[in-house]
Amino acid sequence: MKIILKEDIPALGYKDDVVEVRDGYGRNYLIPQGKAIIASPSALKVLAENQRQRAHKLAQIKADAEALAAQLEGVSLTIGAKTSSTGTIFGSVNSIQIAEALEKLGFNVDRKVINIKETIKEVGKYNAVLKLHKEVSVEIPFEVVSE
Repeated sequence: MKIILKEDIPALGYKDDVVEVRDGYGRNYLIPQGKAIIASPSALKVLAENQRQRAHKLAQIKADAEALAAQLEGVSLTIGAKTSSTGTIFGSVNSIQIAEALEKLGFNVDRKVINIKETIKEVGKYNAVLKLHKEVSVEIPFEVVSE
């Protein structure tokens, strides 16, 4: 059964993708939950028209994300944290502190787009990846220092 996704579904596809699924999965889960519609000829025509109209808007969003990524390319952050005498942090450094440090530098970045691969419990140098768009990401190095 061919369906059109109305939202991103992990391991299946992104919004507005036309995908092939088993009949039971489509009819019993995806369509009743409002996550997909049947890919009829009229629905495909509507999808094509919507994608054509949205293409310009999406190109602008991607261009804005690329411009922000270019500005963030040379940025390096220093984050202060309360530590013990051995250099262990009380608590941990997370995306909220990185977003606040970027905001102090004049960059308005949502904390949800910041991805830190490891849990930061000690003083040192680390990297965070900012996924600004589906196709645009930038790596920001930061250093955690003792306050």
